[in-house]
Amino acid sequence: MALQLGDLAPDFTALSTAGEISFHQWAGNNWVILFSHPQDFTPVCTTELGYVARLKPEFDKRGVKAIGLSVDAVDSHRKWADDIRETQGYELNFPLIADSDRKVAGLYGMIHPQHDELHTVRTVFVIDPRKKVRLTITYPQTAGRNFDEILRVIDSLQLTDSYSVSTPVNWEVGQDVIIVPSVSDSDAERRFPLGWRAAKSYLRLTPDPRSSPREINIDATG
Repeated sequence: MALQLGDLAPDFTALSTAGEISFHQWAGNNWVILFSHPQDFTPVCTTELGYVARLKPEFDKRGVKAIGLSVDAVDSHRKWADDIRETQGYELNFPLIADSDRKVAGLYGMIHPQHDELHTVRTVFVIDPRKKVRLTITYPQTAGRNFDEILRVIDSLQLTDSYSVSTPVNWEVGQDVIIVPSVSDSDAERRFPLGWRAAKSYLRLTPDPRSSPREINIDATG
């Protein structure tokens, strides 16, 4: 059965460009982006890995660790890293798993036989510090991923884990958010001192609670 949101991300031990990795131990208390690419020395993957390396400062600010995977060997990964640096302008700064036995690909459902029997598709898993799967996205091999969008969803997840809000369509950091319907108006007055505007009783928009020094941080249980 495919991994679903809320499932525990399977643990594994695998070789990588950073040595042998025990996944849960390596992840620690961080958020993780685990993503597969079909093969080394392929054009779309080369652009993706260069961009993920470029985003490292943004990941670091959010407590996120990135880790990639393909079915090629570690030596191949390391040689490919030279091409990534040369063509994309960024040094590979996160591990690449060598999944030649397809063990990890099997655990995470990264091979879709009707698409390709041998190589992984472009699967993305965002995993939280509790090792729970919080986001899954699968792209075909021909389409490069939008890692800015993945970063945007992590921003939303981290915000909504801390406040009783959800984020509307195309939301970006600093924009208004939605007070969840389970919070009553009287409770919302206590939680959101900047107030809100109600388009409907179930659609109450309030400023991003992290954007004001007057915010009141009360989690969803209290």
